[in-house]
Amino acid sequence: MSDEPLELPIDGVLDLHTFRPGDVKELVPDYLAACQARGILQVRIIHGKGIGNLRRSVHALLARNPEVISFTLDHPQFGGWGATLVRLRPLAGSAA
Repeated sequence: MSDEPLELPIDGVLDLHTFRPGDVKELVPDYLAACQARGILQVRIIHGKGIGNLRRSVHALLARNPEVISFTLDHPQFGGWGATLVRLRPLAGSAA
């Protein structure tokens, strides 16, 4: 296993299935900041359903992040409680 940073596509969809739960605390805020810097203000975080631990961790991170305007579980047709939709603030001085 390499310590090289993984290049993630910054496209507004973050699927946490491929990451260790311990990585989420840094990964989620970093990914949101990268999206925000690119003007992507609607982000979908896929955390899966499971027993809800990862969802609770993600929601706690979102609740503490001042750049997050709001977040909600996805529509049942598109993943329901297995994914969270996030609205981010536009960066100051951006036209978004």
